[in-house]
Amino acid sequence: MVPPGKAGLLGLLCLLAVFDSGCLLDNGMLFPRESSSRELKELNGLWSFRADRSPNRKQGFERAWYKQRLAETGPVIEMPVPASYNDITQDATLRNFIGWVWYEREVVLPARWLADETTRVVLRVGSAHYYAMGWVNGVKVLEHNGGHLPFEAEISRIIRKDPTMPCRITIAVNNTLSLETLPPGIIKYMDDRTQYPDGYFVQSIFFDFFNYAGIHRPVLLYTTPKAYVNDITVVTDFLDDIGFVKYTISVKGAVTANMKVSLMDKSGKSVACSNEQTGVLKVANVQLWWPYLMHDNPGYLYSLEVRLMAADERATHEDVYTLPVGIRTVKVTSTQFLINNKPFYFHGVNKHEDSDIRGKGLDWPLVVKDFNLLKWLGANSFRTSHYPYAEEILQMCDRHGIVVIDECPGVGIKDIRSFGNNSLGHHLDVMDELVRRDKNHPSVVMWSVANEPAAEMPPAEFYFKILIRHTKGLDPTRPVTYITASNFARDKGAPYVDVLCVNSYFSWYHDPGHTEVIPIQLNTQFENWYGKYQKPIIQSEYGADAVSGLHSDPPMMFTEEYQKVVLQNYHDVFDQKRKQYVVGELIWNFADFMTAQGLIRVVGNKKGIFTRQRQPKAAAFLLKDRYWRLANETGTLQLP
Repeated sequence: MVPPGKAGLLGLLCLLAVFDSGCLLDNGMLFPRESSSRELKELNGLWSFRADRSPNRKQGFERAWYKQRLAETGPVIEMPVPASYNDITQDATLRNFIGWVWYEREVVLPARWLADETTRVVLRVGSAHYYAMGWVNGVKVLEHNGGHLPFEAEISRIIRKDPTMPCRITIAVNNTLSLETLPPGIIKYMDDRTQYPDGYFVQSIFFDFFNYAGIHRPVLLYTTPKAYVNDITVVTDFLDDIGFVKYTISVKGAVTANMKVSLMDKSGKSVACSNEQTGVLKVANVQLWWPYLMHDNPGYLYSLEVRLMAADERATHEDVYTLPVGIRTVKVTSTQFLINNKPFYFHGVNKHEDSDIRGKGLDWPLVVKDFNLLKWLGANSFRTSHYPYAEEILQMCDRHGIVVIDECPGVGIKDIRSFGNNSLGHHLDVMDELVRRDKNHPSVVMWSVANEPAAEMPPAEFYFKILIRHTKGLDPTRPVTYITASNFARDKGAPYVDVLCVNSYFSWYHDPGHTEVIPIQLNTQFENWYGKYQKPIIQSEYGADAVSGLHSDPPMMFTEEYQKVVLQNYHDVFDQKRKQYVVGELIWNFADFMTAQGLIRVVGNKKGIFTRQRQPKAAAFLLKDRYWRLANETGTLQLP
């Protein structure tokens, strides 16, 4: 049901050949922005949709559904984009569907896009789970392996073949997981005909969230001139009151080009400029990018405007692209995490892209509500557990000063067969794409390459040594970690990370109901990890399930009181260790979220301090008091 995975061996060979410099990617992935030279046409809304329910799930390819209108191939329904398809209908078989689904939309294009051959037209998909192919008017233009990250293709020549024809976009998406995908999974075929119908199979997964599928982020068309800004990389620093913005601009479609690069402050005033494609801009009286609650002006952003001029024998091309830039530094010592040379303490949350009805689909009202809750809570950070979040969310973090640990989809790497060369090659490709997309976000301060892998297995050491060194080669300016739940003495990847991120659930999965053991076990955990590796530690997950409105005194598991007691016992130890080498605490989880059905999950995971509908439990008020107190103690502001 899934096309063969991309082995990514080219990336691996590149890594081994030029290890220290990393792999230069051929194409940039700048976020589409309108300018005087660029236009956008969003394709969000209702698409035609059809699931391929044939026994082998290949009928759509065998009968070439992409060569005609989808409605001509059989019954279709309306499907919103962006959204997961699973919870949109009343069809239980679609909610749990595994295999290919097909989307289609016809678009009327502006006449100037069709007439002007000096204009490039690009089709971009924000993300689709997990394997996707795309066609325009029956011509294949896209293929991408993996969810959570964008992919795109130029379609200019195809749409100009017959300007009278509507632009018909077809996208096929397959959510099947294998041992070589990220995240991994296994298809289990049930062959006992006395128990299961013919052809029956299920998707087994190794992670604790629902396997939502579909087109989860915006689909759009955008234009650029023939000669255009392909990519921008910025690295920032400062000395006293002088800021430095080192930039590199990649240009395509022109052999030679003139360039004007201007850095503007929030008022629109130019504070530095250059005519070079690569250089360093010096900013006097620099306004640094600070985290929320660490400064009275958090999230300060400059604007880097790149104006490109190029000419050929037919025309002159001008392209304008503006990139938000935050000037800040990140450093790690054996006991501290430093932002702008000041100790930073993570008091934040783990999240999921998850909500009623739309699943993992990008939803602006929900995004804004979540940021308002984060700021009410006094949270200064979150981790993108367990996959990259939408670019729009990271842009919000940049503007509001919310610090991000940016995690790839490496969750559930539990089977030894997921440590093979094909898996590693794909993992390297994913990190290439993630760093390429998020490298310029000042809010992103650390890369996480995996969550709770089976790091004690023999192949894990080579796997994570290569993966972490590769990620550092792509971006030497940020620390790299992965999230561990392994035994400190047997974790084979820990020697290579910069910060230790440890998950533990004392008195929940271990010694359930016995909160009195938390202080002893948590103290032992910290002493063991720090004693062996001498690196700063973040408690990257901790918590307990609580069903909203369920109460008991004395506290019992699954009640709001028990969740509070668990948190209080953890906090007592955090307060001792943060004076030494613990540099952060991230509650699991910000909000309740959906999971696969099972005996230990009652309509999802209930470890949220907010319900799935974003209503607070008692633990939310406990954390609010704590986080505002921590902000006063660890920040530079005196806060109410």
